[in-house]
Formats: sequence, structure tokens, C-alpha cells
Amino acid sequence: MERAHQQSRRAFLRHSGGLVTASTVMGLSAAQAGTASASADVDRSRQQVTTLADSHYYLSDVSLEEGFEREGDVVIGTRTGIHTLEIQNGRIKALHDANATLDTALPRYGARGKLLLPAFRDMHIHLDKTFYGSPWQAPRPRQGKTIMDMIAREEVLLPQLLPTSQMRAEKLIALLLSQGSSVARSHCNIDPVSGLKSLEHLQLALANHRDSFECEIVAFPQHGLLHSKVDGLMREAMSMGVHHVGGLDPTNVDGAMEESLDAMFQIALDHHKGVDIHIHEASPAGVAALNYMIETVEKTPELRDRLTLSHAFALSILQPEELDEMAGRMAAQGIAVVSTVPIGRRTMPLPQLRAKGVKIMTGTDSVIDHWSPFGTGDMLEKANLCAQLYGGSDEFHLSRALAIATGDLLPLSDDGQMAWPKPGDKAEFVLVDASCSAEAVARRSPRQATFHQGRLVFGAVDRA
Repeated sequence: MERAHQQSRRAFLRHSGGLVTASTVMGLSAAQAGTASASADVDRSRQQVTTLADSHYYLSDVSLEEGFEREGDVVIGTRTGIHTLEIQNGRIKALHDANATLDTALPRYGARGKLLLPAFRDMHIHLDKTFYGSPWQAPRPRQGKTIMDMIAREEVLLPQLLPTSQMRAEKLIALLLSQGSSVARSHCNIDPVSGLKSLEHLQLALANHRDSFECEIVAFPQHGLLHSKVDGLMREAMSMGVHHVGGLDPTNVDGAMEESLDAMFQIALDHHKGVDIHIHEASPAGVAALNYMIETVEKTPELRDRLTLSHAFALSILQPEELDEMAGRMAAQGIAVVSTVPIGRRTMPLPQLRAKGVKIMTGTDSVIDHWSPFGTGDMLEKANLCAQLYGGSDEFHLSRALAIATGDLLPLSDDGQMAWPKPGDKAEFVLVDASCSAEAVARRSPRQATFHQGRLVFGAVDRA
């Protein structure tokens, strides 16, 4: 039985790896192909538009989920209907039935029956340092390399990347928009090599996309807060408008767990910022760091709801009773986890964390850089991986898996009631070529258009 399980596990990993690798090749080119296709469509038909300048308009022929179809107690399908959204000043003003009488004075656009889903959220990406946007370059071999070796490699690469880092960041933003993500959280290097230049370039890139893309910035001491002696630079970054203080493996990199974490939290407290720490340590040292951070938040009310654990691999080595206890404490303090949904020996206990009330988010991490070449910028891929890893192959669980990509916004509640969109909601959504969210998750369906604050920021819709 054990041998069969191992074979099954290897087959799953082989299949998943193939999916990820293939989707990387296809996903990266799909963004460019999608843009080219949209332009070609505009050439072929004047009825299609790629920009909307209207502050008040209708978006008709939209497919919305209306409820579950059941066979006894089992959800076997999702019922949808065609509706019209009335959008004004970046919000959904009203939902109209397909046969409703509309104001003929308002501009009207058509979605061609595509499914409306909440905009996706990429809550862990590094927009500031990437090979994306330049000719193919694979990372150097990682075998036998420590994190300090990788940091040394980065010290050589950063000066080469800095002159074009703004351009690369903007290309990554365009990729995310093409995949349906208009909200993100980007970590940005603060280190002795790049100083504050990476941050300055990222802010310029974001300023050029302020109307189409919303992004929080984490000041990230990639080379170690203590190891690289960047406390002063981190504090300067706080004054430049970043949203969170970052951190990195306090034992493996800084060599002083408590001192490193205390310094990170002190910067956050002094500047009234949140904290988002990379914590990769899957060891007793990692567990100790998690416990120390939770204890710090428990003793410091100002940090409640303001700590995010990125990766947090140490959670994957806990015994079930230890995990339940720690997850309960995390939920009580509003401590969130951002996971890239890794496969293999680092598979994370995300369902157990969510069951205890811990907020779970996901992100790309890197699309292609000196750490990894496998990112696609596709949050539907992350939802798909969740469904595969945690047994979500049926209609109901596939639809629930979407939550990790949308910040927990789902079209239907667990009992099948319409939960989104509603009048007053932000007009931030994606049009997907799928019959329902379950299909979108399972098939990683193509995206036709992305809207942010009522603006069409990727793709095309019809002029009705």
C-alpha cells in the first residue's frame, strides 16, 4: 500500500509539474497573444472596444452564478443567468435582469455571455527584480546552494537589472492584468547593493498604472535585516510610502532570531505599518520563530491584524494537535498566511488553517528570476493547485477553491445564495470563458477582459 501511495504521489507531482511548466510557457506567451488577438479583433470589427472612457455605463450580456443545482444533498452543477451591470464611478450601481428596460442615453457594452468573477489578487510577487521582459534566461543550478549563496548571486545580478527594472515591472503588471489580477502586494528589495533604487523604480512603474492596478509595497530586506545592516534604509523606505515592513528567515540569514524579529517589529511600530515576513525555515528554528512572532503580537495590541506570514513552511512540519493550537492563536490575532501552494514535501496545511479561521492568500512569488522560472502570474492556477492538492474535484469544492485567488470573494455562498456582485461593490472583476467558477478553476479558463475601478484594463468588450 505504501509503495502504491508513493507511486501515486510521484505521478501526481509529475503531472502537476508538467502542468506548471506547460502553463508557464503557454501562460507567458498567452498574455502577449491575448493582447495581439484583442488588437486584431478591433481591426476586424469596429463593434469591439479595448478602452472605456465612460464613468457611467451598462455592461450587458454578463453571465452571473445564481445558485447550485443539486441531486439530493449533492451539488452537481451551477445555475447561471444573463444580467446587465450598471456601473458608475468605479462601482456597481445596480444589477438588471436581461430583459430589463435600460436608459437608452447611457453607453452600453456587451460581454458576449462570458462569466463574471471577482478580480484576482496576487498577494506575493516581486515586481522589482525579474528576468521577465528580456530574452530567456534560466536560473543557475540551485543544487547545493544555500540561501546565502543565492543572496551572493543576487548581489551580482541587481546592478545588471536596475537600469531596466522599471520596464520589467511594467511588463509584469501587464501580465498580471492579462491573467485577471488587478490587485497585488509586491515585495521590493531594500539592500546595500540597490539601496532605495529598486523602490524608486517600482514606484515609477506603479504610478504609470495607477488607474489600472492597485499594489501594496513591502520593504523587503532580502539580504537580511541585521546581516546587511539596512535598518536605516528600511526606515527611509517607510517614509517613502511603503505599506509593510518585510523580513527574512531570522535564524538562517540573520543568525539571531529574537534580535532580528524585534528589529522588524520595532520598525513597524515606529512607523505604524504592517509586517509581511518571508519565513522559509522548515525546522525547529522556523517553529520557534513562528511562536515568537505570535507571542509578540499577543503582547502587542498594535500589531493585531497586521502580521502576514509568507510561505511559513514550518507549519507543514507540525503535528496535528500542534497545528490546531498554533492556528487557533494565529486566527485570534488576525495573523494571515500567504502561500504559493507548493507541492511535494512542502505541501502546506491550508485547509486546516482555514478551518481554524486563519486568512489564507496566495501569490506568484516570482515569474522568472534567479530563484525560479516557473511562475505564470495566474491566480486561477493557484486555485487549481489547491483543488488538486486538497481533494476538490467536485462542483462544490472546485467553486470554493476560487476563494484563494479572490481574497475570499465568491459569487455564491456555501449554501448557494448569490453573494457577489452586489450594488455598491467595487467594479473590479474579470470576464472568463467558462460556464461557472468550478469550470474556471478546473480548466483555468481563458480571460476575455479585466476591469479595475470600472475601467477596462485588459482585453475587449463589444460596443452594444
